[in-house]
Amino acid sequence: MIVHYTARQETLTAELKQFCEKRLKSLDKLLQRVIEVNLVFGASKSRHFAEIHLKAKGAGLVVREEGPELIRALSLAFDTLEKKMKKDKDKFREKKRRPGREILPSEPPVPSPEAGRRIIRSTDMSLKPMSVEEAALLLDEAKKEILVFRKLGSERWAVLYRRKDGQYGLVEPEG
Repeated sequence: MIVHYTARQETLTAELKQFCEKRLKSLDKLLQRVIEVNLVFGASKSRHFAEIHLKAKGAGLVVREEGPELIRALSLAFDTLEKKMKKDKDKFREKKRRPGREILPSEPPVPSPEAGRRIIRSTDMSLKPMSVEEAALLLDEAKKEILVFRKLGSERWAVLYRRKDGQYGLVEPEG
């Protein structure tokens, strides 16, 4: 971070520089993306003013405060700057940066009676006879939820499915 000091109709003392550096160090967490800081001091009649110009990556900020003494005006300017930066940081956190990611609670779709039920054909079946263990391996490889197959050594059909707890369920017709 580059810091520039400018004094207009005012003398820039080492005490003022030290005060400014101390306050900038205290704001260090908020000033992470700041590239340049311009501090302008001045006086007009009996009033003193302090301006702080921040140039940050993607934004800029200007704060101006007046007071009867220069150190008081500078202190007010740093306090105002801290408030503004905290407010901007909070706004950035609250802002939704990825539209469309919000999941709205919705009601499950209710099938209309005139639409009827749809039948969707599935190809989750094996025509070749196999054992239950082979069917379980095939179900794992295909990453599917259900498999219809013929049992090895018989002409009977069976259904192997994946349960919610991760185990397998087997359905065999009787008779």
